[in-house]
Amino acid sequence: MTSNNHSFKSGFISLIGRPNAGKSTLLNQVIGQKIAIMSDKPQTTRNKIQAVHTTADEQMIFLDTPGIHKPKHRLGEFMVSQALDTLKEVDVVLFFIDVSEKFGGGEAYILESLQRVNTPVFLVMNKIDKIHPDQLLERIDEYRHHYDFKEVIPISALHNQNVDVLTKEIRKYLPEGPKYYPDEQITDHPERFIIAELIREKVLAHTRDEIPHSIAVIIDSVKERPNQKTYVQATIVVERQSQKGIVIGKQGAMLKKVGQEARKDIRVLLGSDIFLELWVKVQKDWRNKARFLNEQGYSDREM
Repeated sequence: MTSNNHSFKSGFISLIGRPNAGKSTLLNQVIGQKIAIMSDKPQTTRNKIQAVHTTADEQMIFLDTPGIHKPKHRLGEFMVSQALDTLKEVDVVLFFIDVSEKFGGGEAYILESLQRVNTPVFLVMNKIDKIHPDQLLERIDEYRHHYDFKEVIPISALHNQNVDVLTKEIRKYLPEGPKYYPDEQITDHPERFIIAELIREKVLAHTRDEIPHSIAVIIDSVKERPNQKTYVQATIVVERQSQKGIVIGKQGAMLKKVGQEARKDIRVLLGSDIFLELWVKVQKDWRNKARFLNEQGYSDREM
């Protein structure tokens, strides 16, 4: 509940930026629990992930969008249109950059898109632990030259540096509003979605470069049994037979490793013991098949 001398604020914040700028790391840091998968491979986040941060004074609803990039296929087009659409429906936009990376075409493309937006835009300069302070000042000048940001906030999401400063600044721009979600809710995604994402994260972490953009994870069933164990069956979908071999690994070693690591995260998420069964299936060229994309929630209609 709010106290009488100040009002409760609530609003929506969109995180936008090139792939791998650290948006998911920030979300997990703010929420204090793992809901967005993290990977050092680009384009990890495919759907908007809604994370909810509630305190006595405010409720911030974060939309983590897929990294904006020049699309090469239907899934790519969907990911980019999702990212740009969220800018119109929020109270604050956080433009996330990795300060250790040079300004390039990707940043220019995003800043060009932001010119059409009336929402306040913050420049969030992530990974400050990787550069010298002098370089940071140069980066700030470089970006300010391209866009009139409402706030410029340097942070290290991984090391939780200045993250509290960022949330304080966001609060100033939020309107007075209701509590959209109950206190204990941290995301609007169903458990099955997060379970699938946790499995996908482990596959991304362990497989070579040819796998990332061509895998999907389908949760076939989640059943609670009387023995206190939750039984999860999931299928990892790849595009080619050769990829199936990579994901399974020699004598099933890769799939076993993925299963063991995913099981740990799923146990934390569900708060119960987990039995996880994984299958691998080939679905040729699934990223260009509209029906398959619709079934997995990658479509332009509301999910």
